[in-house]
Amino acid sequence: MKRLFHNYVNTFKGLSTEIWWLALITLINRAGTMVIPFLSLYLKEDLNFTISDVGWVMSAFGLGSVAGSWLGGKLTDKIGYYKTMVRSLLCTGFLFIGMQFLNTFSTICIGIFLVMLVADTFRPAMFVALNAYSKPENKIRSLTLIRLAINLGFSAGPAIGGLIITGLSYSGLFWVDGITCIIATLVMIKVLNPKKAKSFEAPKIEQPISAYSDKVFLMFLVAMALFGIVFLQYFSTITIYYKDIRALTEFDIGLLLGLNGFLIFIFEMPLIKWLENSKFTKLSLMYIGAILTGLSILILNFTGWIGVLVVGMLLMTVGEMIAFPFSNAFAVDRAKKGNQGEYMALYSMSFSIAHIFGHNAGLQMTAQVGYTKTWYIITGIAFICALILFILNYKLKRKTQPKPIIAIK
Repeated sequence: MKRLFHNYVNTFKGLSTEIWWLALITLINRAGTMVIPFLSLYLKEDLNFTISDVGWVMSAFGLGSVAGSWLGGKLTDKIGYYKTMVRSLLCTGFLFIGMQFLNTFSTICIGIFLVMLVADTFRPAMFVALNAYSKPENKIRSLTLIRLAINLGFSAGPAIGGLIITGLSYSGLFWVDGITCIIATLVMIKVLNPKKAKSFEAPKIEQPISAYSDKVFLMFLVAMALFGIVFLQYFSTITIYYKDIRALTEFDIGLLLGLNGFLIFIFEMPLIKWLENSKFTKLSLMYIGAILTGLSILILNFTGWIGVLVVGMLLMTVGEMIAFPFSNAFAVDRAKKGNQGEYMALYSMSFSIAHIFGHNAGLQMTAQVGYTKTWYIITGIAFICALILFILNYKLKRKTQPKPIIAIK
């Protein structure tokens, strides 16, 4: 056990101080967005919105996320990642506080669009900052540490949010959300100011390549959007399936989802360190991750044994642990030759687009054709994603292989 613990701790060694601070700021920021999991409940229970109205508000949420990711990329390339992150965090804090004073359908739609527009300008800038603060050899592990912070934030946020709603009402939730964003801003100004922070940023490229002309990257984004649609079923359609078809209680569902977070926290960093030293390319690891995630849904159709839900969650967790860090790393590497903000904005937007279509598509399909056929369709999407990544990997391997020298007699 001592040796295992020592090896686990070693996986975190060598990361820069700035990366640890960035992870802490990300943790505060993600835990602070605790209003998001309760948004639909707040609209339905507190404001008496219809289900249809809630659906439109969530669409405004997704559209704001897409627009924010695009804007974040533009701002990062124009004014830099530090200024973009500081302004995003600070303005998001005040917008969250202001959201509690909106109570009509139209003002809520506009308000949540603006909140996500401003909040998600942070994401592309954060990826570029991560690239600047991380040594090249630690890049994937740095990305994994940020993912751990995000997962911890998402795990802690809803639990704290539930306590705040019970003790202070939804109004208190908006106040705490806003204040945590402002605190994250103050921490960032204190520890990551460019005058104080050590940067490993590469020299600025004079004639950067546009991400929109990078065909390989655009194909990669299509695959990531498809992967996002599959992955997001675990946070909407499958939770309803657990309750309605498998008769699980909310407590049981919470334990299953908690298993995902626990396994990521314990095993992701050692797994990534091990895979970094393997012969696999980033794209080949990504399509393995996509296949595992697809299989996690496919096996639900093959047996009524309740344990299959745990097996499915294990497969999805391993698939997620492999696919996400290496997809982040692939996007960061690709962005080195062009406008980094633009590249990372498009990468963030691929998941924002998955948010717009993924939840709604899964729920609509289950209503129209049932769960069994839906799981086959979702699995098909996962395998299309894996196929795109396989083709990309094959193309890039051929491109990098040295051409044979033909001897002339």
